[in-house]
Amino acid sequence: MSNLKVIIIQSPLFWEDIEKNIKMFSQKLDKMKKETDLVVLPEMFTTGFSKNAETLAETMSGKTVNFLKYYSKKLKTAICGSVIIRSGNRYYNRLILCTPDRRIYHYDKRHLFSMAKENKIYTNGNKQLIVKIKNWRVAFFICYDLRFPVWCRNRNDYDVAVFSANWPKERNYFWKNLLLARAIENQCYVVGVNRTGTDKNGYEYFGDSSVISPLGKYLVEAKNKDGIFYAELDNKILNNYRKNFPAFKDADKFKIIL
Repeated sequence: MSNLKVIIIQSPLFWEDIEKNIKMFSQKLDKMKKETDLVVLPEMFTTGFSKNAETLAETMSGKTVNFLKYYSKKLKTAICGSVIIRSGNRYYNRLILCTPDRRIYHYDKRHLFSMAKENKIYTNGNKQLIVKIKNWRVAFFICYDLRFPVWCRNRNDYDVAVFSANWPKERNYFWKNLLLARAIENQCYVVGVNRTGTDKNGYEYFGDSSVISPLGKYLVEAKNKDGIFYAELDNKILNNYRKNFPAFKDADKFKIIL
């Protein structure tokens, strides 16, 4: 298994403006110079964290999914980010993953942020998403999922955990430390992508996107800088650590009951 090359994009977002956000991310992706296997964008990257689903929701054949399909093919990479999606009469905070072989995967956010009434607008998912990218098993989660270690628990079924988020500045301490905890406890790489700027509701976002190794070491610390950040995940470090310190063998067995 060769190394996995990952690019994360940290940026402010245009509030509830799909066209402007697609144009902005297109310009950033067009400037990418390094080859990559996976590009990760923030949660609700075309709208900001909005509950205006009735107006903003797209279908799986809408502009944003087509944007992801286009850049996956153009850059020959997997690319993902979360989007407001309508399916039937329900709305979802849905992470879309497009791969160069033209496959489309999705993950519906399991833990909806009830304190902001996200659960009153959106329907939560009940299935995890783990996809092989270059023989790396990659698990995908969205923002608030990060607080729930049982849902994120690695039972030797993934190598990388990806968190796409809109995590506000006032709780930034928790974002940073929970990402670190998920990497250490699951003996995996963690990729956390957050936004910057201020949204229409006055919430500030500091960013602090990062890539963390299974040993708890930072490969990327974006802090509050907007930009494109690159990391290479080392297969030997992952496998040697799991071989020499196989803590996962002593983990409690359990079953998730939905």
